Amino acid sequence: MSIEEMGYFTDRAVRSDRIIYTPTLFAKEALLYLQEVGSLQALKPHQSHRESLDSFLFFVVKNGRGELQFRGQKYSLSVGDCVFIDCRHPYYHRSSKDAPWSLKWMHFNGSMAATIYDKYLSRGGENVFPSNRIDQYMDVIDAVYRVADSEDYIRDMRINGYLQNFLTLLMEETYHPEQEIGGAKQESIHLVKEYLESHYEDKVTLDDLSQRFYINKYYLTKLFKQTYGVTVNSYLLQIRITRAKQLLRFTDLSVEMIGEKCGISDPNYFNRAFKKIEGLTPRRYRMMW
Repeated sequence: MSIEEMGYFTDRAVRSDRIIYTPTLFAKEALLYLQEVGSLQALKPHQSHRESLDSFLFFVVKNGRGELQFRGQKYSLSVGDCVFIDCRHPYYHRSSKDAPWSLKWMHFNGSMAATIYDKYLSRGGENVFPSNRIDQYMDVIDAVYRVADSEDYIRDMRINGYLQNFLTLLMEETYHPEQEIGGAKQESIHLVKEYLESHYEDKVTLDDLSQRFYINKYYLTKLFKQTYGVTVNSYLLQIRITRAKQLLRFTDLSVEMIGEKCGISDPNYFNRAFKKIEGLTPRRYRMMW
């Protein structure tokens, strides 16, 4: 057994197999890190209630049924359902009387976990959702369990990798903008993106795009962000800053000229925009690289 607390618990209500994990200070400061991982078989109706827990919980229902109460909503859960919640909010779950459930779960956290969770929700992710990838999620939980119980001297890094892959799976499964936007509209938004990539040197406004692609500018803004996760203006600025970095590194052009070539003719605004994204001025970037 590792220095972590691994327990096989059986009482009148549950049979539980878990590892309570203590990450290194480095992991807590820099990585996604594990707090607890395990599985549970309810032997009869079982319930759990927590609040103000600084953690994110993911679990899958392997067998049986139950329910979850979270943020004012009640969810009925059955085989194949997945739960992903922010435990800083109170939650309560219990297995059914006639079909006690079995679960696999993990509690985790990290310096960017809350931001990732918010992004997950903003892109259409749900706190409770049915999944045909339940085996993949359970494989991740099993892998995290094995690493947590090992003597691997870089296990925090390995756990971080598994948790990142897990979150990527979640994003991939729950975000499908192409299914929400009709084919013609999807093609129009793709053309807008291509236009931005080839005309970043020009002055581009939402009104111009609206007239060129025959889309109401407010609807265009909504569809673009829904499809690509950023606003039109943010995407355009990313293109311009990326091009500016190329010119700063591989040409002798002045900073002012580079700004103009990237569609930002005001030197002061170019400096502010570059620093906001890169954390340093264009001149400092050129010196550093």
